[in-house]
Amino acid sequence: MLSQIRLYEMGTYAKTDQVKLVVPNRLAAIAAVVTVLLWASSFVVIRFSGSEFSPGAMAFIRLSVGTIVLTAVAVIYRPPLPRGRGLALVVGYGLLWFGVYTVVLNWAEQHLDAGTAALLVNFAPILVAVFAGLFLGEGFPRPLVVGMVIAFGGVVLIALGGSGVGVNDRLGVMLGLLAAALYAAGVLLQKVALRTVNAIAATWVGCAVGMVATAPSALRAVDEIGTAPPSALAGVVFLGVGPTAIAFLTWAYALNRTDAGTMAATTLAVPAIAILLSWTFLGEVPTILGFVGGALALGGVVISRRRSTRPESRPTEQATGVASH
Repeated sequence: MLSQIRLYEMGTYAKTDQVKLVVPNRLAAIAAVVTVLLWASSFVVIRFSGSEFSPGAMAFIRLSVGTIVLTAVAVIYRPPLPRGRGLALVVGYGLLWFGVYTVVLNWAEQHLDAGTAALLVNFAPILVAVFAGLFLGEGFPRPLVVGMVIAFGGVVLIALGGSGVGVNDRLGVMLGLLAAALYAAGVLLQKVALRTVNAIAATWVGCAVGMVATAPSALRAVDEIGTAPPSALAGVVFLGVGPTAIAFLTWAYALNRTDAGTMAATTLAVPAIAILLSWTFLGEVPTILGFVGGALALGGVVISRRRSTRPESRPTEQATGVASH
């Protein structure tokens, strides 16, 4: 009788542990979807507002708004501030990803349509998955490799099909690839930083570092705000609230519970969504190859996320960012 009770208790504890594992995984998946949708929309909004704002000024306004929102979040949750090596990593990815990347992407989209810019930037997941597998010990699980190959094949088809708005110049392509390299470096630095740094604190401090890095454009930003139409300014404010503050928080939450390679593969859906939004709002019409490539990209992302949960990867209370309050 006692042995039956013990077996029952063991089964109950096992089921409880499974529930604790499944819920964070579902929340991480939802957070990843929110990130992808907001980041996809950012390419369209940058293209729209970029005609009224210079790259540096738009980056400064966007990061200033993002820093204000994230400061409010930090005041509510009071996360522990990063220190030592963790702080150095946060400053590094804040400078590369929030700061330089944002300026370079804004510049690139003055030479590229939104869909092509998204395609070039999202070459970064390939770089992230390779380096995470080599240097972060994440390896190359079969679903991830297969999903990456299928998704990247879709990206290639979209690139071959184009968006139907003409030929992109070489400077734009070079800037897009540079943005991809900065994005990849930022993801890898952030992934390492999140091992010891609270996700909210990392996002907040990183965004503030990016704002400081773009501060030389502050005076020009003030001048351009005075001449820009309200719709363009509203677009830049949206970039600060949505794709910056909200999306980077949901990204950090998901990244803290998922391998960097898998999260990077998820963002391969961004180009397909960006092209659809660009077609809807900017009239940049994709081709048949674009449609097929988008379907492949989304299918590859689904396959890449089919991975078994490892109990040892369960996040601690401090790592969740919210529970530390």
